[in-house]
Amino acid sequence: MFFKKFKNEENYLEFKNIINDIRLHEKVKEMNNYMQHSSTSCYNHCLHVAYYTYLICKKFKLDYFSATRAAMLHDFFLYDWHEHRKVNSFKELHAFSHPKIALENSIKNFTLNDLEKDVIVKHMWPLTIKLPKYKESYIVTFVDKYCATVEFFKYLNKKYKLRMVYRYAYIFLTILFVRF
Repeated sequence: MFFKKFKNEENYLEFKNIINDIRLHEKVKEMNNYMQHSSTSCYNHCLHVAYYTYLICKKFKLDYFSATRAAMLHDFFLYDWHEHRKVNSFKELHAFSHPKIALENSIKNFTLNDLEKDVIVKHMWPLTIKLPKYKESYIVTFVDKYCATVEFFKYLNKKYKLRMVYRYAYIFLTILFVRF
């Protein structure tokens, strides 16, 4: 479980309390059904982004409460974006459209302040062109890119290590059968 990674008990409890109503919400739990980056679920991706947002915003004495909650909801779009590629226009591409969908879903299920709305709808900047209004929005934007990069490279690392195992197993079995 993600929460076991916390080194500071006080941070653990505060972070958990900030997002508790969100992470336990039935619709938010559905994000576990959709893969975000390679082998990471949308839910886990948002959890990681929320955690690092919490730490950074708290360190810089920003509104870490709102930023953390918004980070947990930034990809609350509830569809398989890999299948969403069949679109009619450039504006319908996932990278451009999912922030608005995540905001709509968030507004339907939670009460949001202006900062939270800005974070969710602008987290794909600079693709979405409009500049974020708050420092916290920039932080979530950059943390999102960081987490996506880490998740992708973890996937690649796991994939290629697995390939090496198969390669060595194939060589071993070949040598074994050639000898007999």
